Amino acid sequence: MLTIDVERTGDVAVARCAGRIVRGEEVRTLRNAVIGEKNTRIVVLDLSDVETLDAGGLTALLSLHQWSRSRGIQLKLVNPSHFVHEILMRTRLDSVFDISTFDDALVVLRSVQSRCPRYTAEVALA
Repeated sequence: MLTIDVERTGDVAVARCAGRIVRGEEVRTLRNAVIGEKNTRIVVLDLSDVETLDAGGLTALLSLHQWSRSRGIQLKLVNPSHFVHEILMRTRLDSVFDISTFDDALVVLRSVQSRCPRYTAEVALA
């Protein structure tokens, strides 16, 4: 099972994925979540809680990578779990995707904060 929680701030969407990205319903869930963010500039996939990634999941990530590039949207993979990171390295897809740590992703979000005063106020209250 795959659950995805999407939060939008300005033109950035962060999708926190948990569970399995495998062929079938999980791939459709991921695809729908990302394609639903077609009006954003950056889509961040937080993969820290992804336990399993199969060939169908890799194909879906590649498809979403191509889809986003064709629309001028940046697709970023953040904090892949050890298993996911290992799969991406073994398949050499770590050179295809923009993969970063959580700290690197915060730099992106801070740049959004500086352009979105309402978001800054919400963060200050949190």
